[in-house]
Amino acid sequence: MVIKFARLCCLILLFWPLLIRATDAERFTVEKVFDGDTILLADGRKVRLLGVNTPETDNRYKTAEAGGEQAKNWLRQRLEGHSVSLQTDADLLDKYGRTLAYVFTEDQQLVNLELVKNGLATVSIFPPNLKYTAQLLAAQQQAEQSALGLWAAPEYAPQTYRNLNAANYKGWKRITGSIQAIKQGGHSHFLQFSDQVSLQIENQYLPLFPPLENYLGKNLEARGWPYKSRYGYTLPIAHPGNIRLLE
Repeated sequence: MVIKFARLCCLILLFWPLLIRATDAERFTVEKVFDGDTILLADGRKVRLLGVNTPETDNRYKTAEAGGEQAKNWLRQRLEGHSVSLQTDADLLDKYGRTLAYVFTEDQQLVNLELVKNGLATVSIFPPNLKYTAQLLAAQQQAEQSALGLWAAPEYAPQTYRNLNAANYKGWKRITGSIQAIKQGGHSHFLQFSDQVSLQIENQYLPLFPPLENYLGKNLEARGWPYKSRYGYTLPIAHPGNIRLLE
């Protein structure tokens, strides 16, 4: 199964230039790069790159994270002062009013994908924006296997769910463990590592997943941003691509 998936990843990466093209011919000049996944266009719009997340850079609101400046500098060198075209997905704006888009360079390279291929960004999947999910996940698989960028940084190494605590739970994490139980509450289902640590899957996303019983007893790695409540630590998962079964 692992070999077949690896072959599939290679095929997707080989043929993606034939499959991906910006459908909007209109081009816009990039005035500024804020960080590795957010840019400002000359027309005043802020654009958040879809499907990816890069580490935070130092600003008045957040502390810098490992790899954040590298991603920002990479994006600045390629986009600042250059023209790009945009391709949207199901959601046009995020909650901050930023345009959500896949960004294409003048030579039709998909910037979102290039960030992932170089290990500068991780895949961040939020349905219903799924247009390039397969290509992004395949690129991430290759970057991870090659230990590129973030995948070689100790700050983003997998950690067992048992080590989650009030001092270290914040930020993007790779949490590992075996699923012991499945519970339902409110508008979500919970895959439980323990009574204190679980993965949350909102019911609206269930059609994207295999039967949740398939995860019972399986050792896996889940990726995302945990939050803390009176019930313990919870990691929201919106797509099965954010879960990786371990050998």
